Amino acid sequence: MDLTTIVAEPWDDFGLIDCGNGRKYERYGPVRVVRPEPQAMWAPASGDWDPDATFVPGSDDDGGGRWVQHRPVPPSWELARGEVRFNASLTPFRHLGFFPDMAPQWDWMRSRSADAEVLNLFGYTGVGTLLLSEAGARMVHVDASKKSVEGGRANTALSGMTDRPIRWIVDDAAKFTAREVRRVRRYDGILLDPPKFGRGPEGEMWRLEEHLAPLLADCVRLLDGESRFLVLTVYAVRMSALAIGELLVQLTSTLGGTVEVGEMAVREEARGLLLPTAIFARWSRD
Repeated sequence: MDLTTIVAEPWDDFGLIDCGNGRKYERYGPVRVVRPEPQAMWAPASGDWDPDATFVPGSDDDGGGRWVQHRPVPPSWELARGEVRFNASLTPFRHLGFFPDMAPQWDWMRSRSADAEVLNLFGYTGVGTLLLSEAGARMVHVDASKKSVEGGRANTALSGMTDRPIRWIVDDAAKFTAREVRRVRRYDGILLDPPKFGRGPEGEMWRLEEHLAPLLADCVRLLDGESRFLVLTVYAVRMSALAIGELLVQLTSTLGGTVEVGEMAVREEARGLLLPTAIFARWSRD
């Protein structure tokens, strides 16, 4: 199985300015930030970084930490990709409220989303949901976090898309998908972007290594001979792109189509080098 690298290029409201020595220097609209990045093992292009805020990781292994603001940063500010507008913020989880390395995946799905019924699991604040909706999809957006879904609704209003056919659902992704299987529902496309760990609205525990395979199997049961795509992205470094690719090949063997696997990366503006961010596997009819 061949591996593919898909690359998120800079756009007006986002860019990876520089990276190295275990950190990355990024721009999100007018705000510049520095965050930890273990994959950036090389030296940076420049030592002249001037961020508005830096995320300082905690001393434990649970991903804690805090933002240090060198200049005042607003609680939230507006960004855009194409016609879709959304809020960015300095979240306690070290990211900015969306994942810019998903941009090429969004674009790939948009080209397959006209008049499609698409399920977005672990949909977070809805940037992907809005981009696919803007391309013509009827969306079902599921996230266990009420706050994330409220953020998605706010981004919908910001984009002037409140009349779009989007269902916003606060639910455990695995439970929701299992119910959809029992209802004999089907979708034209599915986006699956699970965290490494998580909890559902009723305290349900999510562990990627333990729960991904059965959830992915249920997702494939929601596809049929007319379905168009399934995209799975994984940010857990202990899991291999080949492993999730072989799993998806096995599960989609009766559907036909093709499976593509590989790494996701962001192109650095300073030198054009690629910073790896995640692995992916995706199935498509074409």
